[in-house]
Amino acid sequence: MTPPNSASAAEALDTATATPADAPTRRLDLMETQASSVDQSDRRVPINLRQSGPTPTELLISTRVRKSPYWHLSHKAGCWRATVYNRMYHPRGYVRPEDGGAMVEYDALVNRVTMWNVAVERQICVKGPDAEAFVNYVITRDVTRVAPMHGKYVILCNERGGILNDPVLLRIAEDEFWFSLSDSDIEMWLRGVNTGLKMDVDIAEIDVSPVQIQGPKSEDLMADLVGEAVRAMPYYGLMEATVGGRSVVVSQTGFSGEKGYEIYLRDATLYAEDMWNAVLEAGEKHGLMVIAPAHHRRIAAGILSWGQDLDHETLPFQCNLGYQVPRKKTADYIGKAALEKVRAELEAGGRPYRQQLVGMVMGGRPITDYAPDFWLISGADGGDPVGYVTSPWYSPELGANIAMAYVPLEMSALDTPLRVWLPEQYAEIPGQPVEAKVVQMPFRASANPSARERARLQGRDYAD
Repeated sequence: MTPPNSASAAEALDTATATPADAPTRRLDLMETQASSVDQSDRRVPINLRQSGPTPTELLISTRVRKSPYWHLSHKAGCWRATVYNRMYHPRGYVRPEDGGAMVEYDALVNRVTMWNVAVERQICVKGPDAEAFVNYVITRDVTRVAPMHGKYVILCNERGGILNDPVLLRIAEDEFWFSLSDSDIEMWLRGVNTGLKMDVDIAEIDVSPVQIQGPKSEDLMADLVGEAVRAMPYYGLMEATVGGRSVVVSQTGFSGEKGYEIYLRDATLYAEDMWNAVLEAGEKHGLMVIAPAHHRRIAAGILSWGQDLDHETLPFQCNLGYQVPRKKTADYIGKAALEKVRAELEAGGRPYRQQLVGMVMGGRPITDYAPDFWLISGADGGDPVGYVTSPWYSPELGANIAMAYVPLEMSALDTPLRVWLPEQYAEIPGQPVEAKVVQMPFRASANPSARERARLQGRDYAD
């Protein structure tokens, strides 16, 4: 499946001039050409919208990409496929398609409890007398409001306001912070920033590797592992503990929208088996299942994935992270001037960018695995593509396909009708786009409302 202007020059001219009446029934042949009709002129490097579909490529395992301390344990648990994340191999499937695939893992997450190998969330430690001032300069939110043994979801931006990373920030002590990274290597950026600032901090990756414990039975499992005190821990709270006799930091955080925790194992290269096996043993009575990170559930929760839903050319206001740009933070931070200028332009009715991330409900057969392409979106007339899907999946609760997607700012209002060009395996009629409409995110309530949801309920457009 490709945009109408990609099969040949003659075919491109023909489809570009097609009338709205015949546009929805046009056949999109499987080609491999960039969709030039989606306006990405506000980007320096446009998103690659070639529709190549699944490709018969084997992931090479070599020493150039790191294996996490849990890599062998994931394979023992049944991992059969992986990707690369933060220059580390990342397990992304345990149940094979013939056995039900990712939706079996989804069932375990929403009904019981699961463990994920997320060691790819590499931990970058900033420690020293100037740690608070340094961290406050590289994130948009006010870190002085984060007490020791608490965390926050934060963003780091470049001088243009583009999002470099959206990690969970853990404040371990007054003078020590851990950046639990999404999929971009931020250590080099932090070191580069401090080359100019010359603040008194040490910046380095540390031998700490997390696993996530997610699902409605996660609290009971964690109480068995670390004691009843975990039940009183607030959302984004931290506690020191031991699991399998090894030192860990536990946070009430996660990437699912379900109740969940993360266990950060210190000296993970030495003690991975001790912690992992202790979780497996304690999890038996709770029906614990080792699964891949639950992108089907995080989509329903409106949780973003860096590199998929946002990147270094995406402004916070484009991807529902405008609340991360504070109105009351007086201290300077990287990107502050650019972001405040963009917000002022938006409030004045301007359009400082072209594409806006939205939630969509769409037709088609159930999408039950990862999309290999950014599928294309047309307006209600099914004409030339104007946007693209970033994260689609089927929601059993809604009984429909849901997705995050970028569409022109003027087409981002709720209930705006759209058409999505799905590949044949998901299309209702091969070669014809399915109907879709813009809806509110999150698609499904989270166990712990995000800062964005809390701000909206309180009538604010910024986080505390």
